[in-house]
Amino acid sequence: MENVYVKPGNQERGWNDPPQFSYSLQATHGPPRKLLNKRPGPASASVSGVLPTPPNSSNAAAPPMCGVAPPPLTQARPPADGVATPPPHAGPMKSQRGASSSQSEPELETVMLVLNKALDACRRAVKDQVCNDVAKRLRLLEESWRTDKLSLPVRRRMVLLASDVQAGSWDSADDLHRSLMVDHVTEVSQWMVGVKRLIAETRQLSPELLEPLHSVVPPVQDPDQQS
Repeated sequence: MENVYVKPGNQERGWNDPPQFSYSLQATHGPPRKLLNKRPGPASASVSGVLPTPPNSSNAAAPPMCGVAPPPLTQARPPADGVATPPPHAGPMKSQRGASSSQSEPELETVMLVLNKALDACRRAVKDQVCNDVAKRLRLLEESWRTDKLSLPVRRRMVLLASDVQAGSWDSADDLHRSLMVDHVTEVSQWMVGVKRLIAETRQLSPELLEPLHSVVPPVQDPDQQS
């Protein structure tokens, strides 16, 4: 086979000259080369000119095929009267809270009347700085009561405490103050220090200074005992 690619000898060349190879024969008789950069032809389906049918899918969120309209989305129907109906429990809860607040208003007025009368008696013998701090704490008490931040046990004990302050039962009033600080500290911590100071200062006053507290304000009754 090697003799095929060698040209016949030249008579003019020397005996030791290298032979001349015929590259045209190599290009003609050599094995065919494979082109690696040639892309494969299209699929058989494209030759027939028919596009493959996509599989049916029940997923509405999948993107639609070209030329096919997406299915309409189902929307919630608005109410017939055009007004949204509130939750059934929102109205009763709000009305119950309003009823509870209206029922506690007389108790609050009575409690604040007793404590403010005691504060007025203290202003005649106690320093103004102390009385002003007590008045500030009493305003916090009234605000917490009016905004429904006080639970029913706290309100009931404050009614009893005011009744003891009016009657001069200082030990009982002090016991109620301590029980509120132990059992309901998160509700009373901002203003109970003023009530404590008011009890401590009022019990040291003379009977003459306490006479308006005992005579003007009617006795405070426990809500459980009221008819």
